[in-house]
Parts: sequence; C-alpha cells; structure tokens
Amino acid sequence: MKELIDTGNLPKHIAVIMDGNGRWAQNQGAARIFGHRNAIKAVREVTEGCAELGVGFLTLYAFSTENWARPEFEVRALMELLVQSIGNELPTMLKNNVKLDTIGDTESLPKSCRRTLAEAVEATKANTGLNLILALGYSGKWDITQAARKIAEDVKNGVIAPDEINEEMLAAKLATQNRPEVDLMLRTGGDHRISNFLLWQLAYAELYFYENLFWPDFRREHLYEAIAAFQNRERRFGKTGEQIKANSAK
Repeated sequence: MKELIDTGNLPKHIAVIMDGNGRWAQNQGAARIFGHRNAIKAVREVTEGCAELGVGFLTLYAFSTENWARPEFEVRALMELLVQSIGNELPTMLKNNVKLDTIGDTESLPKSCRRTLAEAVEATKANTGLNLILALGYSGKWDITQAARKIAEDVKNGVIAPDEINEEMLAAKLATQNRPEVDLMLRTGGDHRISNFLLWQLAYAELYFYENLFWPDFRREHLYEAIAAFQNRERRFGKTGEQIKANSAK
C-alpha cells in the first residue's frame, strides 16, 4: 500500500480519534486498561509512519474533557500510563526528530503528568521533523470557548474593536494557533462521529472511518490505506468539480 502513496500530495495535518481500546480488551475477556496498554504500539506505528512519509503534523486525541467522567480508577491508570509511555518513547522521538507538543487544559492533569510532558516538550523543541501533538484535557467546544474569551478580553481592553474580529483572528487564538487545519481525520472503532474534537480545525477535513478496527490493532498499513484514499478524493472546498479541474489545469 505504501508504494501507492504520492509523497508530493500528502495531507499536511492528520488527526486521529484513537477509539476502541476498551472494547478490544473486553473482547479478550480483559479489563479496559489492558486495551489502553496495548494501544501504545499503535501510537508508535502511526507516529513513525507519518514521520517516514513526511507528514508535517499529527494530532492524537489522547484524553478529552469528557473522559474525566470515566471511573476514577480508569482515569488514574490512564494518567500513570501517560507518564510511563512518554518516558519510554522519548528516546525514540529524539532519534526520529519528532517534536512533541500538547493542546488542551493541561492544568487539569495531575502534577506528575504535567512535569513529564513539560520535560518531553522541552527535550524535543529543537526537532524539525514531525510535529506530534497530544490533545489532553481537550475538547473542541472548550477550545472555541477559550479563544472567544481571549478575544473578548482584547475587546474589553481596547486592543481590538468588535468589527475587527474575523476567522483568522479566532483561529490564531485556538489551541492549535498557527498550525495548519486538519486535512485528514482518522477514527477507529466503527463510530461515525467527531466527538467534540477539533471542531473548528476539521471544517474541511476528509474523514476516514475504520469499521472493524479497534485502535490497539492499528498498524502502519492502515495509515497508508487512509492516505491513499485521501489522495483519490476531490477536495472542492465549496466549489464545483469543474472549477477544481480548471484550476488544476492552469
């Protein structure tokens, strides 16, 4: 499948909803956390696959604001797993020139998580390859709300006038700031929804759903499959197909 990919036409930004860990574990008669632990290989596969191809940005929906409502023992185990995984994967990120960053309300995370994340972000900040972004304590509604608050504060302080507010200004206040909008969103687990993820940034993203694949079973060939499908789609951005073809011919 990899040989079918046109490396000159890659999505600039891929986002992933990593769904199905708990169901994967339950299908094997194990506790949900067993699925989360076995999902680490899938994270490594998609990260290394994007880095090798030359994708610029990869955002993983690691923990949503809604996930705080899960059972306390599962949340605690997820936080411990996050700390452990980042520590284990840091040497590989450095070797592969991956730059790590986070978006979301990270202040809501336990202190040990914040410390480990800050150390990894600092250690990889000079890397120039793939930008790996972990969405933690994140939701699309939270993101737009906090952006609106920043703009409201600027209006209140006389920095800008209300009629100066535009899409570019709001986009610059989002957690993703000057990163490109998402070109391709992947979701495993069979559900067909975006689950409050990057609501603004997904405005014109191509969506790719895996019907019978849970996240722990995700491998590099599944990434190639989605990118190949992306490259065969006509992205019109509100225009007609004829307009797109005419512009391409120029």
